[in-house]
Amino acid sequence: MKRRGFLAGAVALAGGAAFGLPAPVRAAARALTISTRTLEINGRAATVYGLTGPDGRPGLTFAPGDAFRVDLANRLKEETIVHWHGLTPPIRQDGVAHAGGMLKPGETRAYDFPLDRPGTYWMHAHTLQEQNLLAAQLIVHSKEDLTADRQEVVMLLHDFSFTPAEELLTRLTSGQGHGGMKHGAMDHGTMDHSSMNHDAMGHGSMDHASGMSASMMSMDLNDIEYDAYLANDRTLDDPEIVTVERAGRVLLRIINGAASTGFTIDTGALTAQAVAVDGQPITPVEATLFPLTMGQRVDLLVDLPKDGGSFPILARREGTAHRTGLVLATKGAATRKIAPLSETAGPVLDLAFEAKLQAAAPLPAKAAAKRFMVHLTGDMASYQWGMAGAEDITAAPGERIEISMMNMSMMAHPMHLHGHHFQVTAIDGAPLSGALRDTVLVPPMKTVTIAFDAGTQGDWAFHCHHLYHMVQGMMAHVKVG
Repeated sequence: MKRRGFLAGAVALAGGAAFGLPAPVRAAARALTISTRTLEINGRAATVYGLTGPDGRPGLTFAPGDAFRVDLANRLKEETIVHWHGLTPPIRQDGVAHAGGMLKPGETRAYDFPLDRPGTYWMHAHTLQEQNLLAAQLIVHSKEDLTADRQEVVMLLHDFSFTPAEELLTRLTSGQGHGGMKHGAMDHGTMDHSSMNHDAMGHGSMDHASGMSASMMSMDLNDIEYDAYLANDRTLDDPEIVTVERAGRVLLRIINGAASTGFTIDTGALTAQAVAVDGQPITPVEATLFPLTMGQRVDLLVDLPKDGGSFPILARREGTAHRTGLVLATKGAATRKIAPLSETAGPVLDLAFEAKLQAAAPLPAKAAAKRFMVHLTGDMASYQWGMAGAEDITAAPGERIEISMMNMSMMAHPMHLHGHHFQVTAIDGAPLSGALRDTVLVPPMKTVTIAFDAGTQGDWAFHCHHLYHMVQGMMAHVKVG
């Protein structure tokens, strides 16, 4: 080794101490604890999981320039694992069993990797424990976040059942609960009846005891009927009320942490600007309705009127009248009771909003080195799901990869790729310079194409973010090496 290279290496290893320079100060690792907690839901006590930071509050928030230095402690009596959804760690720190092993009861595991992008992220169990609220927000601030004249509000959505996830899965795989249709909750005005296969519709009654809901004609929407829908652990019977300033600006960071429920975010009287999806900036889009499938996030800017008031921010469940949310209220404003059931059903999620999105910093122009077609397969009757063609996806670090996902099933699939951010580049073959994401919805009989530059070496999980679809076969890997 040349002397210059040797000296440079010595300085790096010694932190400059050999030359009288102060050693860089590394922030102490933050404690993140997996434990249980008790919530009151629908008047009943519920024991759920929790992820609490060193201040005892849910989740973690990082400042610009921070590294992800976290000591994760499992205080449960069972093994678990936590995935850092949307971050790009080395494969062995991704929080998946196949790449780092499960976290044993009583074990503490150290994580340490750079945070390369600010944004709204989250963390969750990569097991059925996710259903019982083993999830929390993970926010990485930018310099703009610290200087902008605005208030920040996080809303984490969940679907909750008093029935254990293992029993819910057993009922799904045994075919219970799929024969009926909840007519009263379906908003038929949102549906294209000309495309419906009426012969495929079952006419049995709703099986409330099993916790299962029905298929919607030929398109299956919700396969579990939950006991409650939560925003920051609360229902609309007792929603969180956030005090905001008159004429103030609020950044809403909204995370769909539900196991199997799609929502539409409804800002009501406030027109909002979507400024980021999945933590990645987009050209702003104004609206009052924003679709959000499982695993996705959206950042919304809202401006409060100078006269103040009370402003519900609601999450409307796809295809039914259920809803949850929180309330933004200026000081002294009256807040009205909001029923957990609305008069109309939540919209069915489609790709109309996706088609409007444009990345603020799209991928650089580059020809794809490899292209793959993945067929999303499965049905509610067998409750077996698959990703035909995904077993062939291999890449070298830095290669531009293009994947087209064609949904051949009658249920939508939110598709998530670990360790990468991809750009949506086509919908049904129509090209677009879409958003950068880590999770995208592929509705029935639709094709969505994504492109990304392969990251570091590893078998990166690529799966449906509907928890029960993932467990029942809709899991693959993008193999980079």
